Amino acid sequence: MKNALFVIDPQNDFCENTGSLYVPGATGDMTRLALFLKNNAANIHNIILTADDHQPNDISHPAFWRGKDGKQPAPFTTITVKDVENKTFVPADGNVDRAVDYLQCLENEGRYSHTIWPVHCLSGTYGAEICKTLMDAVLEWAQQPGKYYSIVRKGAYPFTEHFGAFKAEVPNPDFPETMFNYKLADELNKFDTIYLAGEAKSHCVANTISQLFDTVPQLVSKLVILEDAMGCVAGFEHAADNVYQIAKERGAKFADTSITI
Repeated sequence: MKNALFVIDPQNDFCENTGSLYVPGATGDMTRLALFLKNNAANIHNIILTADDHQPNDISHPAFWRGKDGKQPAPFTTITVKDVENKTFVPADGNVDRAVDYLQCLENEGRYSHTIWPVHCLSGTYGAEICKTLMDAVLEWAQQPGKYYSIVRKGAYPFTEHFGAFKAEVPNPDFPETMFNYKLADELNKFDTIYLAGEAKSHCVANTISQLFDTVPQLVSKLVILEDAMGCVAGFEHAADNVYQIAKERGAKFADTSITI
């Protein structure tokens, strides 16, 4: 049996209690996940980490928008198509049509309203780095012969959210990095079991799973979701309950980090 560990966005801004978008409990999540890796190192054959990689002028950050008073919106503000059409909020670069098209696509999907997040995981900053607790365990694991890890970066294209590991919320064919990442899916498909963890359960982990349902459904039944190594953004604790229920119905298993592989 070949096993992979697949960790979604284990970055300082999510995992340190001083991080700009700290997920409650994430520090403990990473401690437990690091111990899981150490205890099962011999039977984990590949590690894939994903990482948000944003610009300040990202569509989900305050700097991208201006209110009627000319000020940036506060974090956790929700912006709708009507808000832009009514000029309650408009993009600072003046490209209203692009913003409306994006928001309309989100609303048509009916999963999330567009939320302005605290500035997080800026490319090249400490907040975007992998949490040291986990990274130290990964580096220790990688000293074994034939053991290698990879980091898949996402979110650099600033005009769409990129929650899930496989594609942006609104892919743009002119920017391949927003389209479905078949290379990543093919790599994961080499393994019999994929142990899944990371932050946040309510958003990036859930979207990663849901992106598999129609495109690469065979991967869902390979998942073992480590429930005590992920947490929800505060206020979104039940935002993705249906995703995990569907995953369970399609063969995904649920466990915690105390298991032995």
